[in-house]
Amino acid sequence: MSLMSMTLLAAPAADPTLDDFGHDPIGIVILKSVVIFVVLMLGVLFGVWFERKLISRMQNRYGPNRAGKFGLLQSVADGLKMGLKEDLMPRTVDKVIYFIAPVVLAVPAFLAFSVIPMGPKVNMFGVETPLQLTDLPVAVLLVLAMASIGVYGIVLAGWGSRSPYAMLGGLRASAQVVSYEIAMGLSFVGVFLFAGTLSTSGIVAAQANGGSFALGDVDIPLPSWYMILLIPSFAIYVITMLGETNRVPFDLPEGEGELVGGFQTEYSNSLKFAVIMLAEYVNVFVVSAVSITLFMGGWRAPWPISMWDGANTGYWPLLWFFLKMVLVFSFFIWARASLPRVRYDQLMSLGWKILIPANLAWILLVATMRAMRLDGVNQTVVLILGAVVLAGALAIWLRFDTTLQRRREAKAAQVEAEFEQLQAEPTAGGFPVPPLDLPHYHGVGRKEVPSGTN
Repeated sequence: MSLMSMTLLAAPAADPTLDDFGHDPIGIVILKSVVIFVVLMLGVLFGVWFERKLISRMQNRYGPNRAGKFGLLQSVADGLKMGLKEDLMPRTVDKVIYFIAPVVLAVPAFLAFSVIPMGPKVNMFGVETPLQLTDLPVAVLLVLAMASIGVYGIVLAGWGSRSPYAMLGGLRASAQVVSYEIAMGLSFVGVFLFAGTLSTSGIVAAQANGGSFALGDVDIPLPSWYMILLIPSFAIYVITMLGETNRVPFDLPEGEGELVGGFQTEYSNSLKFAVIMLAEYVNVFVVSAVSITLFMGGWRAPWPISMWDGANTGYWPLLWFFLKMVLVFSFFIWARASLPRVRYDQLMSLGWKILIPANLAWILLVATMRAMRLDGVNQTVVLILGAVVLAGALAIWLRFDTTLQRRREAKAAQVEAEFEQLQAEPTAGGFPVPPLDLPHYHGVGRKEVPSGTN
């Protein structure tokens, strides 16, 4: 058997498990790492071109069309320009923090991709290995941890720049990530309850076949992909992944209209700026891959392609995985081209007042459904307990919502009363306002200056 035929030979159709990791030769591990790095780097070049091209089509423009066929070399030219441009460093910056901030921003994004499954077990140079660098019993938590570390790069970039605009951008990023990572983590809980694992390969395997839900004597068929079965979790994750990556409409850390360039204001258009842009696109790829892994069946082929027996064997799943990546990335572009930037108070209100409470209520419902499927559990008791807890949570929410509504109404009444008072008496309260009508406005008491005098 030749080396090429051995490389492309598919292993039996078996899903990878945690036991399949940690046994690869060092050469296979290095090969996988290099391939992931190269694919992400090339993906950034293609992603920049694809985003500019697709947005231009949405706006009735051509987009890049000069450098290379279809403008494909435009991203390469931009990368070379930023790499060769003079790297200016402002005098007042903290040089160490200013230098390492882009690195802190980029490295966790690459590390997070190491636990993303991209295919089943294959025969690679005579070694049966999964198309995944590694997996952990808590792999999804690793992705969340890397996202949390990545925000330190934004905060350090703002702090090290010693600029008020950059500092405000860094503070906005920290507050935004705290708000939306809580909602993002809660959106994963439903997936964990249904899959029974936090391993990424295990979650993909759990979406291989749809199950059923027994309600009394009736079996209700359930879809296999969690984006349909757990659609509230998927919808909340889609919103939070936009906030997590600082993309429109949640790109407040780099709001050009308010903060010039945000946390990257003091970074000249050079190699450091290129690393920041690289990290942003890699983060977009990571959250897209996570959405595919947790909600879209991972590397498995969609219906009706899945009806083909060989669709989920060999290297074919790589094609389905990257096609899904292109679709999710296109959604990012569509959101950027269509949605306006929200205000900061709207961003915080959406995260804390809507997404997190909705997530908690949905988790309670999912946990009740899972408890009803356990053997030996009285379904009536579970339903009653779930209803009682849900009613209590709803009562607490209504209580707080009513209190907030009363405060808003009292504030509005106070503003209206002050406005009416100012209409009747402009000098009352507020800033000192000059009277609107004084005698000297009508010439009363004015002295005439003799002609010919200065």
